Amino acid sequence: MNDRQNKIALITGASSDKDMGTAICRKLAAEGIDIFFTHWKSNADWIEKFQQEIRKMGVRCENLQIDLSDSDAAFEILDTVTQKLDLPSILINNAAHSTRGGYVELNAKTLDEHYVVNMRSTFLLCVQFARLFEKTNLDAGRIINMTSGQDLGPMTGELAYIATKGAISSFTRSLSQELAPLGITVNAVNPGPTDSTWMTDEIRKSLLPKFPMGRIGTPDDVARIIKFLVSDESEWITGQIIHSEGGFMKG
Repeated sequence: MNDRQNKIALITGASSDKDMGTAICRKLAAEGIDIFFTHWKSNADWIEKFQQEIRKMGVRCENLQIDLSDSDAAFEILDTVTQKLDLPSILINNAAHSTRGGYVELNAKTLDEHYVVNMRSTFLLCVQFARLFEKTNLDAGRIINMTSGQDLGPMTGELAYIATKGAISSFTRSLSQELAPLGITVNAVNPGPTDSTWMTDEIRKSLLPKFPMGRIGTPDDVARIIKFLVSDESEWITGQIIHSEGGFMKG
């Protein structure tokens, strides 16, 4: 067991055992970092079991079920984590809304459903985190936003999703410049197609030939890069979109 680091990480979107968010929680807890995670429509028994698993690593762990489409969600999350643990110095915006749809299906409702979770909640969590951080004596903060490699090539049939994820990349680059004087680094990670909760055997069979390393990415691959980006060793890295996807070949 690692010594506790007296750091608190807020991770959104840890709702089942195979989620990327869940893997990130486990990886950071193993480093002695206290964990606060959000989830939505999760099995209550699993949430309790997972929270106890994290606590057995010797860190504190709390959680909140919340709908990120609520306009006040970002503020409620940060209020809750501060009350239950303290102000976090690490923010991982992992939760996302995703439904398939190309130009035939695209409409205002679909766009709005993607916007409120992927963009609005992410952006508001980032800025409220920074506002609260500025009032503390903390000397180093980390924000990591999850994106999807939409700037590397076309992702047909996912127009609303890639549009909102593309906005996260742009927001990350500009916010990093504003927050650098506060000691907060802001980066985004593209994990590529990851074998978490959404893949079927058919999808795996289709994607595998596109990975030159001979396997599909796992949630633990994502967690390892996050572990580095929240560490002291990453203090000189900010404003970057990091593509950690095993050489995945698009198209």
